[in-house]
Amino acid sequence: MVRVCLTTSPQSFPDCDKDPTARRLSVVTEQAGSIRFDNITDGSYAVSLFHDQNGNGRLDTLLGVPTEGIGFSNNPAMHFGPPRFAQARILIAGPSVTTIKMRYLL
Repeated sequence: MVRVCLTTSPQSFPDCDKDPTARRLSVVTEQAGSIRFDNITDGSYAVSLFHDQNGNGRLDTLLGVPTEGIGFSNNPAMHFGPPRFAQARILIAGPSVTTIKMRYLL
């Protein structure tokens, strides 16, 4: 499964747990080449996703480093920890397309 989160809340990025308005999707890996969110109002958003390889519903880590694939809108450089909302922020105004690269760190 690929777990995807779309949020407007910098405080809730990247996991979206504290954003009741966040949009979440779980997509079967074979269908994850294209993910679509419908009925999105114009504004600033950030997207985070991870490849839930073992299906446990959470991002697994080893010593704080993700052991499953991760990705963020704008494909920002990652150094120590996830990017900030501002680094992953995308502006949506009408129909939009963004490409997110899945990264496997371990």
